[in-house]
Amino acid sequence: MLPTHPSAARAIHRADYRPPAFWIDTVALTFDLDPAKTRVLNRMTLRRNPAVAAQALRLDGEDLSLVRVLCNGAGTSFRLEEGVLVLEKLPSDDKPFELEIFTTCTPVDNTRLMGLYVSQDTFTTQCEPEGFRRITYFLDRPDVMARFTVTLRADRDRYPVLLSNGNLVDSGPLDGNRHMATWEDPFRKPCYLFALVAGKLACREQRVVSRTGKEHLLQVYVRPADIEKTEHAMQSLCKSVVWDESRFGLSLDLERYMIVATSDFNMGAMENKGLNIFNSKYVLAARATATDADFANIERVIGHEYFHNWTGNRITCRDWFQLSLKEGLTVFRDQEFSMDLCAQPSARAVQRISEVRDLRTVQFAEDASPVAHPVRPDSYVEINNFYTATVYEKGAEVVRMMQTLVGREGFAAGMRLYFERHDGSAVTCEDFLRAVSDANPGSLLATRCAAFERWYSQAGTPRIVVSDHYDPDAATYTLHLAQNCPQCPGQATAAPFVLPIALGLVGARTGAALPLHPQSEIPGRQDGDSLLVVLDQSQCSLRFEQVQEPPVPSLLRGFSAPAIVQYAYSDDQLYTLLANDTDPFNRWEAGQRLALQHAVAVITSGTGTGDTGALSGRFLDAMRGVLRHPGLDPAFKDLVLTLPSEAYISEQLDVVDPQRIHAVREAMRTQLATALQEDWQWAYEQHGDNGGYRFDPVSCGRRALCGLALAYLCLAAEVEQAMQAHPVWPGKAYQRCKDADNMTDRFHALSALVHSGNALAQPALARFYEQFRSEELVIDKWFALQAGCNDRGGQVLSAVRKLLQHPDFTLRNPNRARSVIFSYCLHNPGAFHRVDAGGYVLWGEQVLAIDAINPQVAARLVRAMDNWKKLAQPYRDGAFDALSRLAGKADLSKDVRELVTRVLAD
Repeated sequence: MLPTHPSAARAIHRADYRPPAFWIDTVALTFDLDPAKTRVLNRMTLRRNPAVAAQALRLDGEDLSLVRVLCNGAGTSFRLEEGVLVLEKLPSDDKPFELEIFTTCTPVDNTRLMGLYVSQDTFTTQCEPEGFRRITYFLDRPDVMARFTVTLRADRDRYPVLLSNGNLVDSGPLDGNRHMATWEDPFRKPCYLFALVAGKLACREQRVVSRTGKEHLLQVYVRPADIEKTEHAMQSLCKSVVWDESRFGLSLDLERYMIVATSDFNMGAMENKGLNIFNSKYVLAARATATDADFANIERVIGHEYFHNWTGNRITCRDWFQLSLKEGLTVFRDQEFSMDLCAQPSARAVQRISEVRDLRTVQFAEDASPVAHPVRPDSYVEINNFYTATVYEKGAEVVRMMQTLVGREGFAAGMRLYFERHDGSAVTCEDFLRAVSDANPGSLLATRCAAFERWYSQAGTPRIVVSDHYDPDAATYTLHLAQNCPQCPGQATAAPFVLPIALGLVGARTGAALPLHPQSEIPGRQDGDSLLVVLDQSQCSLRFEQVQEPPVPSLLRGFSAPAIVQYAYSDDQLYTLLANDTDPFNRWEAGQRLALQHAVAVITSGTGTGDTGALSGRFLDAMRGVLRHPGLDPAFKDLVLTLPSEAYISEQLDVVDPQRIHAVREAMRTQLATALQEDWQWAYEQHGDNGGYRFDPVSCGRRALCGLALAYLCLAAEVEQAMQAHPVWPGKAYQRCKDADNMTDRFHALSALVHSGNALAQPALARFYEQFRSEELVIDKWFALQAGCNDRGGQVLSAVRKLLQHPDFTLRNPNRARSVIFSYCLHNPGAFHRVDAGGYVLWGEQVLAIDAINPQVAARLVRAMDNWKKLAQPYRDGAFDALSRLAGKADLSKDVRELVTRVLAD
C-alpha cells in the first residue's frame, strides 16, 4: 500500500505548455547586499503578449519579503497566492509599461543554495532552474528573455569584488565605506542565467584574440589562498575557446568571460551568461592535491559550461521539458572536445569507452528503474529531479547518433543552420533535430526524421537481438537483427527506434578483418572494415557474400547507439574479438563480456556467498596477454583489466543479491591478483616512474595502470599474509603514500591499502589526513575512500557513522555530504545493502536530515533506492520498510516526496 500525503505537489505536464501572457523586455536590478537583509529593487519593462488572451500577470516568488509594488511610478493593487504575486489592474493595451518591485531576502539563512546565498562570506547565486524567484518576483520560465542591467552595492572591505553578467559599465565608491558596480549584459537571456558574486576574491587573467580579431579578457576568481591552483582551469578555458571556434565556428561573444569557484554548490557548475559559477572541485588543481581524474574533470566541465554560451544561452529551452536540448547537446560537445584533445586514436578510444562505461552503469540502471523517463519527460512535480543521466548522457548519445547518421561535416552544417534559424530564441528538441536533418537532405537522418523523434518521447534502453547463419559452401553469412524495448513506467510498448549500427566481421580462424560484400544494397555506408546500417523497423536481415571463413560479428562498434546487444557469443568468439578486433571499443567489450558471463554464471548457480567459482585458465592467460601486450596503450589495458562494476553486474540479473555479487566479484579480483602476480609486478615496475608530473593521455594511462597493478599486488599480499608469508607490497604502497610527488600516485597507493584491508591502511589514512587537513577537496577524497571501501567484516557502516561525527564533516556543504553519505549509499552496494537493513536505516535518517537543509541534494540521495524491487530477500523488505517510513513523513520537500512516491509506485 503506497502511503500518501495531502501536501503532494501538483504535476506539471508538457502538453499544458502555453506561451507567457506577458513579455519582459528589460530588467534593471539594484542590490544592496547584506547577509542578513539584502534589498532588491527590480525595475522591469513589460508588455502584453498579443498572441495570448488578456489575463492577470502572475509573478513567481519564494521566501521574499515584499515591500512595495509600483506600476508606471504609481501604486497598484496586488495579491499574493501561495507565493505568486498577482496583478490584474495593468495597462490593457500592448504598449510597454514599467513595473517596480522592492523586496528583501536573507541570504545567510539560505541553506538550499538556490537563489542568492552566502558561502564562506561570499555572496553567490544559483538560479537554474527556478532559483531566480528566490531573488525577486519574476516570470521565472526559460522562454521569457530580457536584457539585464545590474547594480551591486556592498561594503568595500568585506566585498571588494562585485560581479554580474556581461560587461562592466560603471564602478566607484559610495558613502559609508561602500562601493558599487554596474554590469550590463548585451544579450537577452532568461532569468535562470542571471548571476552575481560579491566577496574577497583573487583573479587570474589572460587575454585572447579570437579568429575575428577581437580581444577578450578571461578571468578566473577564487579565494586568495587558491590562486596558485587555477592555471589548469585557465588553460582549459583557453582550449575551449579555440576548439569551439575551429570545430563549429562559434566565437566568444562578450568582452570578458568570468569563472568563479565556490565550495558550497549543489551542482558541478552553472553556465550563467559570461559569469560561470563553479563548484571549486571543477576549478582548483595542483599536482600535489588533484588526481588525473580531477584534472580531466576540470578540463571537461569548464569546456561544458563554456560551450553552453552558445548551446543553452544564445539558444535556450522553450520550457524545462526541453532540458536535453541544451544539456544533451552540450554533453555531446564536451565529449567531442575531450576526444579532439587526444592526439592518438587509442586515447580517443579510451575516452569513448570511459563515457560508455559510465552511461551503462548509471543511465541504463535508470532506464530499468521505476523512475525511468524519456530524454524529454512528459511531466514533473519538481524539475530539479530531472537533471538526470537520461537527460544528460542519453541525451548526448541521441545527438551523437545524429552526427553518425549525417557525418561530422553534415552535423557541423546542421549546427550552422540551427543558429541561423534560432539564435536568440527559446526552442524545442524538435527544432534542433529538424535543423540537422534539413541541412542534410537525403541523409540517413533526413529520411527517418519523424521516427528519430521517438528517442525524445520513449523511455527505456532498446535491445538489439541478433542471430546469424554461415553457409560455408556458398560463402555467405546472414545476420538477422531485431529490436525491442522493455516495458517502462507509463509505457507498455515502444515503437521501433532508429538505431545506427556499426558492424564488422572478424575471421574466426585467422582473426583478420574480413572484407564486407553485402549481397544487395543496404541503406547505410561503409568505412574501411566497418559498415553502418540503420535498423528502424522491428527487424531486418543482412546477407554478405564472399565470406571465406566463419565470421565473428563485431556489433555496435564504437557504441554507435545506446542499446544492449543480445547475441549468444561463445567464449571462442569473444577471445577472438579480444585478441583481434580492429574496433577498440568492441575489443574492450569482449573482455567485459567474458568477465560478466563468468560472474553471472557463478552468482546465479551458487548456493552461498562462499561459493565464488574460479576464473578459467584461458581467461587469466588472456588478461596476461593484454597486460603484457607491447602494442596496447596502458590506459586501454587499465580499462580491460578492470572488472565490471557491482552495479553493472546487478543490471544483468533479474534478482539482485548485493552480498553475493560483491563476494563473487571480490573472488575474481583476488584470482586476478594472485594468478598474475608476477605480471602485475612487471607492470608496476615498467610504469611506476614517469619523471616529472605531466597531465597528458600517455602519462595518465601509465599512472592508471601502475595504480591498478599496485591495487592487485596489495590484494595478493593479503592472501600471502593469510598463508603466514611476509608480503612486501603493502610496505611499498605505504612508502608511496608518503613519498609520491603527485596526488594521483599517492591516492592510488592509499586506496590500494584501504581496499585490500591491510593493517597499514589506518596509519596511512591518519598520516594523509594530517598532511592535507587544510585542503577541503583532498579531505573530501579521504572521507569518500573510507565510506566507499571494501566491506570486510561488515564494518563500513559503523565507520560511516563515526565519519558523520567527525569535526570536519558537515551536511551543509554538498561536497562533504556526498563524500560520506553518497559514497556509502550510492557507490558501495556491498556495504550499503545489509541483511540487518542497517544501511537503509542510515539512508532514511540522512535523507530527512539533508531534506531539512537542502532538498535538491536530499532528492539525489533518494536515488540510492531506485531499483529496490529487484533486490532479493531480506534486502527487498528492508528497503521497502525504509521507503515507506520516509513516505509517511509529513514534512518532506516536494523534491523528495516526488521521487519516493515514484520509486514506491506499483
